Amino acid sequence: MRYQRCKLLFGGDFQKLSKSKVIIIGVGGVGSFCLDALYRSGVKDITIVDFDTFEITNQNRQIGSEQIGQKKVEVLSKKYPGVKPIVAKATDEWIEDFDFDPYDLVVDAIDDIPAKVALAKKTHHKLISSMGGAKRIDPTKIEKTSIWKTSIDPFAKKFRYELKKSGFKGDFEVVFSKELPIRCEGLGSFVGVTGSMGLALASLAIEKILYR
Repeated sequence: MRYQRCKLLFGGDFQKLSKSKVIIIGVGGVGSFCLDALYRSGVKDITIVDFDTFEITNQNRQIGSEQIGQKKVEVLSKKYPGVKPIVAKATDEWIEDFDFDPYDLVVDAIDDIPAKVALAKKTHHKLISSMGGAKRIDPTKIEKTSIWKTSIDPFAKKFRYELKKSGFKGDFEVVFSKELPIRCEGLGSFVGVTGSMGLALASLAIEKILYR
């Protein structure tokens, strides 16, 4: 049976997992691996949101990126049958207008700070979020914690600052790395880290769905 090993692991909780509704915002180097892990683990109702197309520079870290020039969500919805694609850029305006009520969990895998702030303000009670993954090579430095307890990562620091500036006083959990991002000047990336962040995000998603 397809999910036999998952059912052995999750026991009676597997039905709760299979009936959950999850939306993933951003399906790049982190989000695509999160999608893969949740899909393989039995989450059957997944919506993915992204506006971008695959480029050759995505091929070092993004699932589906062999399909250069095609919309990411369209490629991934074919690779993972049943996944619902939404071609949209997660701007402040889009987030404000979109109805997140039907979803049990919102997964933020985007790298735009204003959009992340808008998403947190609207959905923090059912949100998990990824921080920076570029310029790092050590996946063992990845941790899960409250957004307010993150450290080391400059991206998370900027996110915290903008949340405070906006008046946000809530809380939500994130995946971040304690490895200093000093390996290069540009946004160099290693799938061992970005993919691991996506898998850690999927792990946090399952914890939130089943046990919290």
